Amino acid sequence: MKTILAALDFSDVTQPIVDMARNLASAYGATLYLLHIEPPEPDFVGYDPGPEHVRDNVAQEAIRHFKEENTLRDELRAAGLEAHSIVIQGPTVVKILSEAEKLNADLIVVGSHGHGALYHLVMGSVGEGVLKGATCPVMVVPSPKG
Repeated sequence: MKTILAALDFSDVTQPIVDMARNLASAYGATLYLLHIEPPEPDFVGYDPGPEHVRDNVAQEAIRHFKEENTLRDELRAAGLEAHSIVIQGPTVVKILSEAEKLNADLIVVGSHGHGALYHLVMGSVGEGVLKGATCPVMVVPSPKG
């Protein structure tokens, strides 16, 4: 195993994903890529972007995620791992799969939020979408029990 891609959403499952990916990268001497997908621009998906303060809040959150991911990357590097961070924008499942393909990932690590069947029926699941479309193994890390 040479390349691990860990998809982060900065929810309660982010740290367990990073911990699992760190352990695997350390055990296999793999390069670890942290990936965060920001939502697509509102105009891109067909709705108005809303008031300027809403756009500013979205931009500030994107900046916060970028900084958090770089902090995680730096911690991994300090622990002796080869780690990189990627922040891109677009549809989550499509972008995770395309980045895994670009990186020739040997493993994708994603999180599960433990939503019920009705949620998945209506909203779908990133983990499920990645599992269906991936060309490499996918590890799904469960959300911590509250």
